[in-house]
Amino acid sequence: MPEGPSLRKFQLLTSPFVGQAVAKVGGSSRKINVNDLNALRLQDSQVHGKNLYLAFVAAEGPLGPAAEETVLRTEAASGASCPAQGGQEQACAPQTHPQDVRELQHSQPEVPDAAEGLGNWLRFHFGLFGSVRANEFSRANKANKRGDWKDPIPRLVLHFESGGFLVFYNCRMHWCSSPRADPTSDILSAEFHRGRALDALRAPDPICYTLLDQRYFSGLGNIIKNEILYLAKIHPLTKGSLLASSDLERLLDCAVQFSSDWLHSKLHGKGLHPQIYQKEQCPLGHAVMKGTLGPSGGFKRLTWWCPQCQPAV
Repeated sequence: MPEGPSLRKFQLLTSPFVGQAVAKVGGSSRKINVNDLNALRLQDSQVHGKNLYLAFVAAEGPLGPAAEETVLRTEAASGASCPAQGGQEQACAPQTHPQDVRELQHSQPEVPDAAEGLGNWLRFHFGLFGSVRANEFSRANKANKRGDWKDPIPRLVLHFESGGFLVFYNCRMHWCSSPRADPTSDILSAEFHRGRALDALRAPDPICYTLLDQRYFSGLGNIIKNEILYLAKIHPLTKGSLLASSDLERLLDCAVQFSSDWLHSKLHGKGLHPQIYQKEQCPLGHAVMKGTLGPSGGFKRLTWWCPQCQPAV
């Protein structure tokens, strides 16, 4: 699923629409009633770790027919059409990748604030290949297993009064009263707390388990985990309590720097060039090992490492 740098890019795509009212909605979501978003104004957009939050408030006045006409003109000019307009459900439910199901089962659940009503913040948690697009729909770039060239079905489409629109793919949504976040745990936040993160890394647990603990490393996912362990030359199953403070400091430096560099690349339209993730050889030409690692009874993730560059302790 998308990691911290991707979520930051999603937030930047939504920011230009802050202050605009929703003129038309669509999408296949069955978790929320998409029509509830009609005529609301997008008030704010925030990212915390792997979650995107959008705040909506009632528009000051009713939207006139000009807003609807602008939407229709934009659709006609771009040739864009949504597979699920006006909140109509699809005949078949959107597919969920098995990995998404396993991750959601082992993630910290956030329940809607029933006591306070639905709230005005819509929380998005993205699954595998989840994304946000502005003023364009995702198109199929290859045939599916049945040989069909079917475009992905958006979970939510928001058309705004300006004529622009946002499209959300493969995500779970629910309403909440406010973003639930701790910026001191976000590796891309200026408030990231290095001391608390270092204390977590010193636990007598395999270091690859700790790095995915969103309580201390919000936004850090499997790609970042694999890459920074290789950069720091640390075996993924090494217990944090066995590592020197200097090794933990270097690992944390790698986490922050790699995440920042990845975000910078995304914002400039450049792809990621991993050194170890999904590779058969490391940059030095050594054979790479692959295994499914995770705590007993917990969620396990595919992990790649070089036994020569990252020797076991």
